[in-house]
Amino acid sequence: MADYKQGEMDITVQEKTFEGFVKMVTWGACISIGVLVFLAIFNS
Repeated sequence: MADYKQGEMDITVQEKTFEGFVKMVTWGACISIGVLVFLAIFNS
């Protein structure tokens, strides 16, 4: 722990994982909204 210096850790994997998570949530929200609009239009 003595060798640790703030800001030197490689976080590229974490950034890619977070980017994928944000994309997944965005797509999921868009699909959910699309389904709700479809149901509202066709009175299901």
